[in-house]
Amino acid sequence: MFEGPLTESLMGRAQRAGLIELKIHNLRDWSDDERHQKVDDRPYGGGAGMVLRPEPIFRALKELQGTKKRSDRPWIIFTSPQGEKFTQKMAEKLAKKKRMIVLCGHYEGIDERVMPLIDQEVSIGDFVLTGGELPAMVIIDALARLVPGVVGDPDSVKNESFSTGILDYPHYTRPSHWRGKKVPQALLSGNHKEIEKWRTQAAIRQTKKKRPSLLKEKF
Repeated sequence: MFEGPLTESLMGRAQRAGLIELKIHNLRDWSDDERHQKVDDRPYGGGAGMVLRPEPIFRALKELQGTKKRSDRPWIIFTSPQGEKFTQKMAEKLAKKKRMIVLCGHYEGIDERVMPLIDQEVSIGDFVLTGGELPAMVIIDALARLVPGVVGDPDSVKNESFSTGILDYPHYTRPSHWRGKKVPQALLSGNHKEIEKWRTQAAIRQTKKKRPSLLKEKF
């Protein structure tokens, strides 16, 4: 699942340039079931679905963390619909960490006894997916964009939606007249102050129209 999205476009270029390093691990490699490499089992108390067993998770995290002091170990994230909602602000904080492990939830989740090993439980939204692989890719992509050098123009990251607490302003490109619709005159003026003023006002209008709750949070 990870190979395509994490080796193409920005992500692929960032890795080839040595700006980020990604390693994909299979939890089955740490299974204590030598014959079948099972990592899941039926839940105690009955019920639908399966639960990821604690031993493979414990083994994997301990080996990948290494024997360093707690302060030097990688930050461990667990992708789960029960976690804290992933936002741009969270991405900015996480992007400052040197190393990170993203544990992907699956089935009905993981055995609760390994939760103390997790530093942060993260959700990308109030919905349920088959597993945590897709949320992990979303998180990785969002963090990678914030690593210096990954995005060519740093200003494009700084001015993106949510980076300033509101949505991004509308964007236009050539031609200036298209099917009866014109590009706003301020963007054609060449006056940087006028352009900046227009963009600020347009961003507020966009937010008010599409995500008014963001304005309440900001102001």
